[in-house]
Amino acid sequence: MWAITSVWHLCMHTTWFLIALSVPLAASVVFSADSSPAPSGWHQFRGPNRDGISTETGLLKSWPAEGPKLLWEIKGAGAGMGSVTAGNGRLFVVGNRKEGVSLTAFDLTTRDEIWSTVISDKRDQPNGAPTFDGERLFAVSKDGVLACCDAGSGKLIWRTSYTNDLGGQIMSGWGYSESPLVDGDLVIGVPGGNQSIVAAMDKKTGAVKWKSSLLADVGKRGKDGAGYTGVVISNGGGVKQYITLVGRGLVSVRASDGKTLWTYNEVANGTANIPTPLVWDDYVFTSSGYGTGAALLQLTKDGEGVKAEEKYFLKAGTFQNHHGGMVRIGDYIYAGSGHNNGIPVCLDWKTGKVVWEQGERPGRESAAVISAEGQLYFRWQDGTMGLMEATPSGYKLGGTFKLPNTKGPSWPHPSIHDKKLFIRAQDQIFCYDLAAQ
Repeated sequence: MWAITSVWHLCMHTTWFLIALSVPLAASVVFSADSSPAPSGWHQFRGPNRDGISTETGLLKSWPAEGPKLLWEIKGAGAGMGSVTAGNGRLFVVGNRKEGVSLTAFDLTTRDEIWSTVISDKRDQPNGAPTFDGERLFAVSKDGVLACCDAGSGKLIWRTSYTNDLGGQIMSGWGYSESPLVDGDLVIGVPGGNQSIVAAMDKKTGAVKWKSSLLADVGKRGKDGAGYTGVVISNGGGVKQYITLVGRGLVSVRASDGKTLWTYNEVANGTANIPTPLVWDDYVFTSSGYGTGAALLQLTKDGEGVKAEEKYFLKAGTFQNHHGGMVRIGDYIYAGSGHNNGIPVCLDWKTGKVVWEQGERPGRESAAVISAEGQLYFRWQDGTMGLMEATPSGYKLGGTFKLPNTKGPSWPHPSIHDKKLFIRAQDQIFCYDLAAQ
């Protein structure tokens, strides 16, 4: 079941399991070499810039009736809803396996499992994607253990607990679903405590560099605690800052020292705040489901800080994104709209006007959305994949297919690397050929 193909693999699993249990939380033993620039490709959640957009070219613009060619599949990822990341000829995933919640690496050429390391012994299905910085991997378990492993060997370098070590909390009962951000020598996480809403740690040792306190008057909507996404980087208003969606809505903290700059409460709901905000220039576009809606904010310099001004708010009946994410291409935002719905929508981001909305669609329920080379990739909850053109001129479907297996809700976001489409379905990972002939 776990794709252990040799006695060597079995021994390696046992070794890494014992290592994981023996390394204490917040340990600072380092096995890796010095850091290097982030790798090219899909090395973190939602791609190179955390905006859901792949930079690859030479991809299919339409699919045959049966969909793109299925090249191979891997078993052994473990149970989980997190998407996969890739780099340096390897594929990385976090899953609940028989030995524990594990970070696992596969060889992209042979599809063999290279190593698997237990990062948490609390058996539960993780929801986040690992982040690869070229030498190390960072992943968060559902119970809030942030782990760093050597990408080459799988050795556990350090771990820290969001709840036990950093005073964190999650807004509701589905557990941490974050994919950590690596920015230079730091790894940025969202523990979610009022005194640790965002935290920066030395990526080599796990030592805490700063923690951010949530402002006292953030509004009444939502709940205290972390939401269900990580941070994105903005330079809005001329200040580098980390922005994320937490239980009380959007929060921005200064990258240099963690000082909270501004918050925005109107986008919060009391159940689960999930979508990663879109940031560009001086703008932030944010949305959440459960009957909430969406908003565009403009950031401007305010003394030594930054202030956020709401430019418009869209009620849920106009647009709301549940948990599939959004992409911005030029003057338009594309996403699946509706709570527990993936209705393809194109918005003019400057005005908030719905340019087009497609009620009849091949898939049902929520849709995870990414983009590459002017095309949108929709993965609906029922296991249907759709390709459509990212254009304001109307809904243009370029092909559909059904995944061979879904094993529950088909939620993990797709990933694109080396002209291949990677789709995780719990324990299985499917690889499709996207290269144009």
